[in-house]
Amino acid sequence: MNTRVWALSLLLSGSAFADHHDQFADVTIETIPVAEGIYMMTGSGGNLGVSIGEDGTFLIDDQFAPLTEKIMAAIHQAGGETPRFLLNTHWHGDHTGGNEHFGNAGAIIVAHDNVRERLTKEQFVKAFNMKSDPQPKAALPVITFAESMTLHWNNDELSLQHQANAHTDGDAWVHFQKANVIHAGDIYFAGMYPFIDPDSGGSIKGMIEAVGELLAVADDETKIIPGHGPLSNKLSLSNYREMLKLAYQRIKKMKDDGLSQEQVVAAKPTADLDEEWGNGFLKPDQWVGIVYQGI
Repeated sequence: MNTRVWALSLLLSGSAFADHHDQFADVTIETIPVAEGIYMMTGSGGNLGVSIGEDGTFLIDDQFAPLTEKIMAAIHQAGGETPRFLLNTHWHGDHTGGNEHFGNAGAIIVAHDNVRERLTKEQFVKAFNMKSDPQPKAALPVITFAESMTLHWNNDELSLQHQANAHTDGDAWVHFQKANVIHAGDIYFAGMYPFIDPDSGGSIKGMIEAVGELLAVADDETKIIPGHGPLSNKLSLSNYREMLKLAYQRIKKMKDDGLSQEQVVAAKPTADLDEEWGNGFLKPDQWVGIVYQGI
C-alpha cells in the first residue's frame, strides 16, 4: 500500500470501510503454520494470530471489515470455527476493522482498557491529518485489562501483557508459553522502520522498552509473529531493538543540540540503517521526523 492508502486503512474501521470495499477485492489471506494449532495469517493490515484446538478458536486481531469472510474461510480451511475470543493488540483500524462482524458473530472481544476507551471516542492522528469515528457497541471489547491476564486455552497458557506507551498507549502482546510463540502486535514491524503513534500515547522510548520485554521472555527457538512483516525470531527482534536504540540516541542528541526537525532530517542520521530498514511503510525522512517528534 502507498502511504495515503495505508493511512486510510490505519484509521478507518467497521462500517466506515463500506465505501472502500473494492480496495480489498484482490486480497488473499495466506495461512502460515507457526506451531501445532497456531497460525499466522496475512492479508491486508496487521498480521493475524490464530489458535485452533479442542477449546475452540482464539483470534488475534482482525484486519478490515471487508476481509471478514476471507478470514473466516481461512480459519475454516485450517480446521477452526468462528472465534470464541478475539484479542485486539491495539486500537488502529488495520487491527480492529473486523470487530463489529466478529462481535455480531459471537466472539468475545478482549483488549487493554485504553483500546476500548479509544474505540468509543473519535480519534485523530496528526501524522495523517485524519480522524476515526466512535465504533458501534458490537465492535467494542467486552473484557478489558490494565496490566496482564492469562487465558488457559487449547492446552496452553496464553499470557496477555500490556506494554505502556510503545506503539500506542494500549498495546498488548501475547505469549503462548507452551508453544513458545509470541504475537507482538505493532510493537514489532519486522524488517522495517515502525510507525509510532504519539497522538495515541506512543513513544520510541516505550517501543525500545517494550521490545526489551519481548526479548526477556523469548529464546532462540521462539517464533515471533510481528504486527507487520514476515514471521520472525529472537535474533531479528534483537537487531530491530538495536536499530531503534541507534535512531533514538542519534536523533535525541541532535535535538538536544538545538537542531530543528528539518535540520535533523536533512542531516540523514539514519543513512547507514536505511538500506536495511527504510523500504517498508515509512521512508527514512518520515521515520526521522516521527522519532524527532516523540523525543
